[in-house]
Amino acid sequence: MAGVLIESRPAADAELGTLLVAQQRELAEAHGGADGVVYLVHDGAAYLVAVVDGRAVACGAWQPLEPGAAELKRMYVRPAYRGRGIARQLVVALEEEALAAGRPTLRLETGTYLPAAIALYRACGYTDIAPYGEYVGNPFSVCLEKRLTVAAR
Repeated sequence: MAGVLIESRPAADAELGTLLVAQQRELAEAHGGADGVVYLVHDGAAYLVAVVDGRAVACGAWQPLEPGAAELKRMYVRPAYRGRGIARQLVVALEEEALAAGRPTLRLETGTYLPAAIALYRACGYTDIAPYGEYVGNPFSVCLEKRLTVAAR
């Protein structure tokens, strides 16, 4: 496999849109097969896309929360590209962007029905926290957080 290029994309990017629709379909199926997939663009979210051999194969975003904090969102890797470390690379790139923007606290929400995602985030240093925001009271939510620091040079 060739190297992975991670690049910023606007929310209206067609390749990003294709990845996000696939992500929403997979989430709907994992959560009980809901029909009608609706993708809503998150205002203020910064989207990254991982490209392999010229093909967009993964995406993720970070969105500002309160001052000093951001939320990781929309993580997705095409099934054929899983298990190659692309998701970890994407998480690191998103963390670097959020930290550079003055947001050293990163939070995320995933579903109890996505054990591979939960394992990925915990392996990346995220720890469980109480549900926050719109996730409070959702029995399927798993919320995690990581506090980033700037390495001494």
